[in-house]
Amino acid sequence: MNENSTNELLGRMEERRSQMSKGQKRLADYVSKNYDKAVFLTAAKLGEVVGVSESTVVRFATQLGYKGYPGFQKALEELVRNKLNSIQRMEVTYGRISQSEIIEAVLHSDIEKIKLTLEAIDQKAFDLAIDTLLNAKRVYVIGIRSCAPLASFLSFYLNLVCENVTLVNTNSSSEIFEQLIRINEEDVIIGISFPRYSMRTLKALEFASNRKAKVITLTDSVHSPMNLYSSCNLIARSDMASIVDSLVAPLSVINALVVALCMKKQKEVVHTLETLEQIWGEYQVYSKDELNQVDDTLTESSSGKSEENKDE
Repeated sequence: MNENSTNELLGRMEERRSQMSKGQKRLADYVSKNYDKAVFLTAAKLGEVVGVSESTVVRFATQLGYKGYPGFQKALEELVRNKLNSIQRMEVTYGRISQSEIIEAVLHSDIEKIKLTLEAIDQKAFDLAIDTLLNAKRVYVIGIRSCAPLASFLSFYLNLVCENVTLVNTNSSSEIFEQLIRINEEDVIIGISFPRYSMRTLKALEFASNRKAKVITLTDSVHSPMNLYSSCNLIARSDMASIVDSLVAPLSVINALVVALCMKKQKEVVHTLETLEQIWGEYQVYSKDELNQVDDTLTESSSGKSEENKDE
């Protein structure tokens, strides 16, 4: 993201300062100096901190050109995401809570991202992605850095549904293009990328688009650079203010894709799984690698003390 985009909110406040009331100027001053704290405040709380009414805060957001306080807060989140480094964001988010509250805070944050993704998901784009994958001759999946596990997970299950699936190895740019050399208009590539966006993923999507292949993206925003070459954008929230990317919502969208594809090709999937079961049995794939659940029942030992059941 470029510097102009990063500083958009600060620029708007500076440009409109002469038109602001005294209360709005106090708000602008506070946000400019304390955006890392303001991002977590409701309109009412921000007004309380600065010493103005909640309605003044809402008018301030509207005057800056945002759709009420939610629009202003989203711009503030973007500012924080780009201004602070990973460790600083983690301190801002989790420095305010005790160690015992961390797991609850993180899980609630992930739940909220799934809710927001569900509210904003484009059903038409999702349906288009399913149809595109079903009609593709070959499917390529690419994800780099923290998105690599998502790409690996998706390609693993796509292999059960589609005939020609390639998980693009991303060790180097040259290696990426070597694997995509035969991609054409009959194929589809799925690019997965979240901030910080991967230039290698973007270049792969550009190459595929230039070869007339269909491009599906899984990313965090309609403004993501990944969507430059995409005809089908799947949006999932991932904005985690810490060193760790929250990939729960993207993984849920991937799960939904796999389930939808399996429902469309039920007979083929059942046949594939039955064949795999036969192969696993014939070649004893899991005969020495599977564990049953531990028996957690208790028995009375000869000494009169209870102990866990053990296999003879």
